[in-house]
Amino acid sequence: MNKKSSSLKAGIHYLKNWSQFVDWFHDEQACRDYLYTLRWPNGFICPNCLAHKAPYSLAKNKLKCTQCRKQTSVTAGTIFDKTRTPLKDWFAAIWYLTNQKNGVSALGIQRLLGLGSYQTAWSILHRLRYAMINPERDKLSGIIEVDETFVGVLVNINQQDKKKFVVLIAIELIEPKGFGRIRLRQVDRATKSNIEQFIVDVIEPDSQIGSNIPAHETMPGVHRVASLLKRWLLGTYQGAVQSKHLDYYLDEYTFRFNRRKSRSRGLLFYRLLEQSVTTKPLTYKGIRAR
Repeated sequence: MNKKSSSLKAGIHYLKNWSQFVDWFHDEQACRDYLYTLRWPNGFICPNCLAHKAPYSLAKNKLKCTQCRKQTSVTAGTIFDKTRTPLKDWFAAIWYLTNQKNGVSALGIQRLLGLGSYQTAWSILHRLRYAMINPERDKLSGIIEVDETFVGVLVNINQQDKKKFVVLIAIELIEPKGFGRIRLRQVDRATKSNIEQFIVDVIEPDSQIGSNIPAHETMPGVHRVASLLKRWLLGTYQGAVQSKHLDYYLDEYTFRFNRRKSRSRGLLFYRLLEQSVTTKPLTYKGIRAR
C-alpha cells in the first residue's frame, strides 16, 4: 500500500539520516523486518491464495501460509528475489542512489559495497532503476506538452561510436508558472502512431495537449526537460550509455525529476524500497534483453 507522504513520519516510517540507517539496519533480520512491513503493512497476505492470516515461520526465513500451505519469503517475487547479495548491501545501495542528487555509477556502487564483481554492482543498479517506475502510477493530467528530442548514446564502447535516438517527452504545465510530472519513452521514430500511443498510455483522456504560450516560446517545458536530461547523461555518465540500456536511465531520470521537490532523502529511500517490494523479479538475462 502506497501511503501518502503526509501520513509518513521521519524517524518512524522512514530514515532521517545515515546515523539512523546504521541503527535501523544493523543486520539481515532487521532488513527483512522492514521489508515485511513495507510489503504487508496490514498483515501477511499469501501471494498464492491471498489468505490474510499470520503465517508459520520456518527455517531459512521461509513463511508458510496456514491456509494453502504454500511457502514463500519476504523477498520472493520482488526485485530482491533469489539475490545472493545481503539485504544490508541492497539497502546501502538504495540509500546511496537516492542521496546522490545527480545519480551514481556501477563503479561507485562497487566501491561503496566492496564488491568483487563489477557485474554484480551493475546488475543491482539496473534492477533498482527498473523498480523506480510503478506501472500502475497515475497518468499525467491538466495541460500537457508533448514533443520529441534526440539523445546521443553510446553504441560501441570500444570504438566510442555515438548515435542519436528519439525520446518522447510529456510534461505537466502548472499555471500560472511551473512544471509538474514528466513521462519519457524511447521510440524508434517519432511517427504519428508512436506519439499517439504514447499519449494514450501516459496522459488522462480529458487533458489538454498544448498550451496558450506564444509560438516563439512553444514547448518550454519539453525543451527544459530535454536540456536537463542530456546534461544529466553527459555529466553523470559522460554520455557512456548504451542504446539498449537507455530505458533504464530514462526511468531513473523520471524518478528523480518527479521527486525533485522532495526535502527528505529518507523519504526517497522509502519510496524506492517500497516500489522494490512490489516490482517483479528481473534476472541478469532479463536486464540484457529489456
